[in-house]
Amino acid sequence: MNDFDFLVGTWDVSNRWLADFLDADSGWEAFPAVSRVTRHFDGAASFDEIEFPTKGFAGLTLRLYEPEHERWTLNWVSRRTGTLFPPVTGRFDPATGTGVFEGEDTHDGKAVLVRFVWSRTETDSPRWEQFFSADGAETWVHNWTMDLSRRAAGALA
Repeated sequence: MNDFDFLVGTWDVSNRWLADFLDADSGWEAFPAVSRVTRHFDGAASFDEIEFPTKGFAGLTLRLYEPEHERWTLNWVSRRTGTLFPPVTGRFDPATGTGVFEGEDTHDGKAVLVRFVWSRTETDSPRWEQFFSADGAETWVHNWTMDLSRRAAGALA
C-alpha cells in the first residue's frame, strides 16, 4: 500500500514524447517539467501536480490503493481540458519494483489501450513511461518517457 512513497517530494522531470503518440517514427521532442508529490491516507493515496513550463500546461494525478483488489487506480487530469481522463489500474511487482498500469482511452478519436510503467523506483531517478496500443495490445507504441531527478532539500521550487 506504500508503493508510491518513493515519489514523495519535488522533482525535476526530463520529458521526451513523440510528435504523434501513435506513430513510432514521428520524432521525439524533449522538454522540462517540475513535479511535486505528497502522500496521504497512510500511503494508500498519492497526489502530484506537474507543471510543463515550456508547454504552458499542467496536470494532476491522484493515485488510490484499493486494498480489496490489491491494486492501484491512477487518475489524471490536464489543466488544458479540465476533464478527468479514464483511469489506469495495476500494481507493482515486489521482486522488481516495477509498476504496470493499464486502461482504455481514446487518442485523436481513436480507441487505444494505455499502459504506464514505473521503474527504477528504488533510486533517486525513477522513470515513468507511457505506451499506446491501437490494435488491442498486439503492438505498443512507446510514446512518452519522464526521467525524474529529486531536487535537493532547500532548492528553489
